[in-house]
Amino acid sequence: MALAGLVGIVPLFVTETSAQSPVRIGYVDVQRILARSSAGVAAREQIEREKTTMQKEVDSKRAELEKLREELDKKGMLLSTEVREEKRETLERKVRDLRRLVDDYQKELEKKEQGFLQKVLQELSGVIERYGKQRGFLIIVERRGAGVLYGSPQADITDEIIKAYDQEKGRAKK
Repeated sequence: MALAGLVGIVPLFVTETSAQSPVRIGYVDVQRILARSSAGVAAREQIEREKTTMQKEVDSKRAELEKLREELDKKGMLLSTEVREEKRETLERKVRDLRRLVDDYQKELEKKEQGFLQKVLQELSGVIERYGKQRGFLIIVERRGAGVLYGSPQADITDEIIKAYDQEKGRAKK
């Protein structure tokens, strides 16, 4: 019974709202905003620069390991047991150190990416809220998070949000 009463209310509410002004509903694609906004592009470039620096260090250490491994393989039989064992232990320690370094770098990059994402999402939340209020939207949802199975291209305001976000970030830099 209670459901029957609600069914009658919902169309009435929409009809009344429609009579006053058109209902505006929009969606945004946050992934596209992150990929195309100036802040998103700048953050990705910064992370790539850091990743490249880290990769150079890892490659250098990996080359050092390969050199040590080749030396042990070629000269291992000529070395005394003690020296050979010492070099093998050094090699194993350096391999562990390299693995730890790679893990640390991956965690550091993930943390930076997560921090960037949180910052941008906070900024976007404000931009989207202001945009929605200024233009009279009833609701704005995130396309993937809201499970939008179909959205008319006219309801997609992602590009407009990117422009508003870039303009706001541009003013903040000045």
